Amino acid sequence: MIKKPTSTKAPKKPTLLKRAADDDAMSLGERAYQAIRKAIRQRRFQSGDRLREAELAEMLGLSRTPIREALARLQVEGLAAENGQRGFSIIEFDHSIVTELFVIREILEGAAAKLAARNAQDAELAWLRSLHEEYASLVDSGKVEDLTEKNRQFHEALALCAHNRFLLKMLEPIRDALGLLGESNLMDEKRVRENLTDHQDIVSALENRDPVAADEVTKRHIRAAYASRIKRMFSAPKSKDL
Repeated sequence: MIKKPTSTKAPKKPTLLKRAADDDAMSLGERAYQAIRKAIRQRRFQSGDRLREAELAEMLGLSRTPIREALARLQVEGLAAENGQRGFSIIEFDHSIVTELFVIREILEGAAAKLAARNAQDAELAWLRSLHEEYASLVDSGKVEDLTEKNRQFHEALALCAHNRFLLKMLEPIRDALGLLGESNLMDEKRVRENLTDHQDIVSALENRDPVAADEVTKRHIRAAYASRIKRMFSAPKSKDL
């Protein structure tokens, strides 16, 4: 038997066109992922909502492939779940999941405040105080959406002041999950004012460059937010059995 000569040709390298196509596919997936995350932060989705590929593709003007990629990333982050033939849906937040969420939020945001007390520039602390003052100016307005947005900006600024990219990355899915918890805690006027006092204490600890106090007051703040959230969950009207 005559053996066929073994090919000595090296495997073809991806062409520039192929690389460009791959990069474009990745960017579309990232675009879909960021768009869905933004919708979550804006509370356009609720716990348990279905994430239909066809609807999302039409809404974003994309094919289903990048949508599927984005949903898979959300699943890894614990924000979405795959339910067989029903596809993906936003996870349903029960008492256990909310507790887990706030436990890790307390740890991470406490660490962020501790690092910020050490690492933040004076200009960054001035920026954080200005956000606090903007929130204070809204306390008597009754504008829950504006208060919620300013509160979100304050906590994101606090995380940025830590100057730790890995911490920021870990906080991203936490922030998104908070947008899925339904009505804001700031629907409660008492909580609006408690929030104001807590933020003042956080800013003061940072300005005093006291990492221990910054960690403690931030953790206390998150525990109060958790208590308020759990109270809202248990006081929400239950649907009647049909």
